[in-house]
Amino acid sequence: MVGRAGNGRDTGEELQVLFQRVYSGAPWETKVGYCRALRAGNMIFVTGTAPVTADGKVFAPGDAYAQARRCFDTIRDALASLGATMGDVTRTRMFVTDIARWAEYGRAHAEAFAGNPPTTSMVEVRSLIDPEMLIEIEAEAVVSPR
Repeated sequence: MVGRAGNGRDTGEELQVLFQRVYSGAPWETKVGYCRALRAGNMIFVTGTAPVTADGKVFAPGDAYAQARRCFDTIRDALASLGATMGDVTRTRMFVTDIARWAEYGRAHAEAFAGNPPTTSMVEVRSLIDPEMLIEIEAEAVVSPR
């Protein structure tokens, strides 16, 4: 799909950007109306990724580290579908329900990005879409133009 974006100048010209979307099949994608990841030119945006199983159930309830690892696995798959790797990630945002467990989330983050750490934020939130979810992660990546 080709989208149109302004070029930032008042010339009246439009820049054509190729948009490519991937979906993971999470039940909320159709209910809320979003895709797992979107590539716009050389930028990739991975939406808030929760720790869910293939059938939509919460993965490893109560296990902060395992839930974070599951999120990164899903992010890795989405990136691969768009021609990117975890090494292309420039920023992550982790939304957690218990900041006191920062070390568990942080260990999974460090393992996921060994050798190529992106910038990141970890923010405590009151709750996520399912009360058994402890973490949700967003990611952004930059890749070579096609």
